[in-house]
Amino acid sequence: MRPAIRRPRGIPLRALVPNAVTALALCSGLTGIRFAVDGNWERALAFVIIAAVLDGMDGRIARMLNGQSKFGAELDSLSDVIAFGVAPAIILYLWALHDLPKFGWMFALAHAVCAALRLARFNANIDVEDQPHKSAGFLTGVPAPAGAGLTFLPIYLWIVTREDIFRDPLLIAPWTALIAFLMISNIATFSWTSLRLRRGVRLWALVVIALVGGALLSEPWVTLAFAAIVYAALIPVSFLSYGKVKRLRAAAGLKPAATPPDETPAG
Repeated sequence: MRPAIRRPRGIPLRALVPNAVTALALCSGLTGIRFAVDGNWERALAFVIIAAVLDGMDGRIARMLNGQSKFGAELDSLSDVIAFGVAPAIILYLWALHDLPKFGWMFALAHAVCAALRLARFNANIDVEDQPHKSAGFLTGVPAPAGAGLTFLPIYLWIVTREDIFRDPLLIAPWTALIAFLMISNIATFSWTSLRLRRGVRLWALVVIALVGGALLSEPWVTLAFAAIVYAALIPVSFLSYGKVKRLRAAAGLKPAATPPDETPAG
């Protein structure tokens, strides 16, 4: 009787590509810190935004290649903490918060810590079956990449207008604290990945995407500022929408359906 052949343990080759994309997102976030140290704010923000784009790609690539893994999920969380927690905190501190004696660094820390707490909460709940927000197509709190984008809103406006009011640490500090709170809050927010477009509007959706892409290429900071303002305005709408869904379920006596956990954290 032949002895059983043991397969070598390790990361399967199909999981290498999404993990490489995650590593690139990590490097991009760290590169944003490097440009912030040099005072090049536009490049600093650009590399964090590139990290957000890569973060949105790695999970989809993993599912396409059937390359989901526990290693990839953990790497994604670590990358998100650095790219959307640590990097924005340092950029904000070097840009404006350092002018707030004693307390500026505390507000920068608040953003980084809340991003880490959010991702830790996600990982802790990944195997929990009863997740009312997720089963209804919502997220709990503001995702870390969106939190970074919202925190950068004053910088977008400053780049566009060069008005010193947007660089005032007395304005930046409470805004940073608000976004940090939203990341760890239990407020239901829209999950764009759960949206399903009707056939009649898919063509129009492609037109809108093309227009947004063109706007990002021609006026990136105006477009990003507008997108951040729209997202912030939709948070109360998502809260009210989930309340309506919750009431309808309660009236129908329905229990939230369990949803299978995603291998890649949604941040």
